[in-house]
Amino acid sequence: MNKAAAKIKALVLDVDGVLTDGSLTFDEEGKEYKTFNAKDGQGIVMLNKTGFVTAIITARENGTVRHRFKNLGMTKLYEGSKNKIASLKELMKEFNLQPEEIAYMGDDLPDICVLKTVGLPCCPADATEEVKKYAKFVSSKNGGRGAVRELCDLILKASGKYEEITSAIINRV
Repeated sequence: MNKAAAKIKALVLDVDGVLTDGSLTFDEEGKEYKTFNAKDGQGIVMLNKTGFVTAIITARENGTVRHRFKNLGMTKLYEGSKNKIASLKELMKEFNLQPEEIAYMGDDLPDICVLKTVGLPCCPADATEEVKKYAKFVSSKNGGRGAVRELCDLILKASGKYEEITSAIINRV
């Protein structure tokens, strides 16, 4: 696990069931709302600040996801992606990444094609059983409840950047 995590240069995430708990909330006019985890966000920010590529590939299109993406300062957003492999290949080409340099966290059937391709396939604790079969890392946390942060910490520790970034945050004046 740590060998694979040490090679990572990019973290790619699904949204529903990974960055959120998978709930879909709509108002009476059909506007969609999502709830994100602050600790997951802090993990992504730490990866950004230490030079990792951070990306989202999601089949849905949602203004809340765009807002969260911008708020966290992530690198690339692929929304409305009906072909996640095509989006992954585009990311790989743009940032000159090899499959073994990518960690991906997904939770359901549409994510398996990406999980089978990347060097560090990951999922939250509450992912489907089919997804868990392909994951090298299964978080102890559920989607939207700290699974992403746990993965971010793993990657940062394996890269040797965890102490540097956490120390910089703790010792801010």
